[in-house]
Amino acid sequence: MDAFAVSICKGLSVGAVRARHALTAGLWFGGFQALMPFLGWLLGSRFQGLITSVDHWIAFVLLCAIGGNMVRESRTCGACGEMDASFAPKVMLPLAVATSIDALAVGVTFAFLRVDILPAVCFIGAVTFVFSFAGVKMGSVFGARYQSKAELFGGGVLIGMGIKILLEHLGVLG
Repeated sequence: MDAFAVSICKGLSVGAVRARHALTAGLWFGGFQALMPFLGWLLGSRFQGLITSVDHWIAFVLLCAIGGNMVRESRTCGACGEMDASFAPKVMLPLAVATSIDALAVGVTFAFLRVDILPAVCFIGAVTFVFSFAGVKMGSVFGARYQSKAELFGGGVLIGMGIKILLEHLGVLG
């Protein structure tokens, strides 16, 4: 949802959106959204034996913190006003890293949950590609109207996942 929101802003910042703009955003954001959870999974898998007794708490805290941050960011205005219209690598790389850094933490959580990482990161990358591609197009057509809603929804989903993981481990949910 972060990448979708930034893609909407990129679409707003460009005068005439072309397919290459949407494709560039999709590849940068989709690629990094796939790469970061994989790297997090590698880290989590390496240290899993040391922290298995508290892994559910780590997943809960990480997902709720990331989700809470997304909800908080959805309440701030004007993020699109500062957006650079360029799609050059020097502009896209920091945006891709910034929007996917939370996915690194999610990847650590995937290791604790023993998620089959290859299908998961392929799915995350593909969905992010589609959302980012569409976000650039939507930004040029609809404006910033959907940016905060996308971040609010994404944050709520992550918080809900964190709560579900904790409740399942505590035996509240079967």
